[in-house]
Amino acid sequence: MDRDDNVTGQIRQKLVDSKERWAREGRLLTGRESRPDIERLPPGQREVKTWPVLDLGMQPDVPTSRWRLVVDGLVEEPLELDWAAFMALPQAELVTDIHCVTAWTRYDNRWTGVATRDLLALARPRPEARYVVCHGHDGYTTNLPLSKFAAEDALIVHSWEGKPLTREHGGPARVVVPQLYFWKSAKWVSRIELLAEDRPGFWEVRGYHNVGDPWREERYG
Repeated sequence: MDRDDNVTGQIRQKLVDSKERWAREGRLLTGRESRPDIERLPPGQREVKTWPVLDLGMQPDVPTSRWRLVVDGLVEEPLELDWAAFMALPQAELVTDIHCVTAWTRYDNRWTGVATRDLLALARPRPEARYVVCHGHDGYTTNLPLSKFAAEDALIVHSWEGKPLTREHGGPARVVVPQLYFWKSAKWVSRIELLAEDRPGFWEVRGYHNVGDPWREERYG
């Protein structure tokens, strides 16, 4: 391991240690009941105008020329899409809010990408499929119920505010599941794996909540 790799590893471990401590301490929890039918801001959140950058201390460089998205596991038709095939799929544009577990919320983000429902329609999940694990090019994983991944507003996005998604925010493509805290929206997505049984991901095994509903303030498990 060279010096740069060692420094990156140390930074990553400090970030992980800090977030695990937050989970143990229940940091940011308010215990307040929310009213998503009349309130836009979930409990404990604050609105920001910028888009903060959060990662594990590394930002993989994945050019579109070698980008691939695999959809496999409990599906009838496993997929492996290159960039051209991904961009040839029907494109959706949605405006959604995003809520980070670190207590910031950003309103009215305009996304362009492929609806997760369209991907699933091509892959044809088997009846026993109930969960999804999203994998990133940085080794990150996160789990969520298939029903949440297949929500009407869930996308695999390649553009934000009309411009290509930048590397720091997970470009060239990332998951966006607005109904859940944003750690569930894996950056630099490389694989969507369908499972019968739940399999907690990177943060979920480190004290974060298994579902992550911001309106229920499910920050930690």
